[in-house]
Amino acid sequence: MKHYRDEWILEWCQANGWTDLFVERTSTYWAFPPNAVMPVPIPPTALRAIKSEKGMSDCEQRWAIAAVFVSIVSLAMSYSWEHPLPATLAFAFAAVTVARLEVD
Repeated sequence: MKHYRDEWILEWCQANGWTDLFVERTSTYWAFPPNAVMPVPIPPTALRAIKSEKGMSDCEQRWAIAAVFVSIVSLAMSYSWEHPLPATLAFAFAAVTVARLEVD
């Protein structure tokens, strides 16, 4: 899951003088610091600051909305069927979603 939009990281790089941003996998961002000849990962403190300022990415928002929707539908089905299985499945889906939303 992408926790950051590339535009957010690129904006930070331009503001701090870092150049040639590239992404390794989905969440490891590398760039050249000012006056450097080797790329280094974007510092985790900068990534946390970006995350706290910008909030959830588009992918994270979709997963959170899906978890809420599945929970509401499952609870309605559980109530109408008088059976706990749909609520249990909604809990499992929400647990997986929360785990995926965790930033490493």
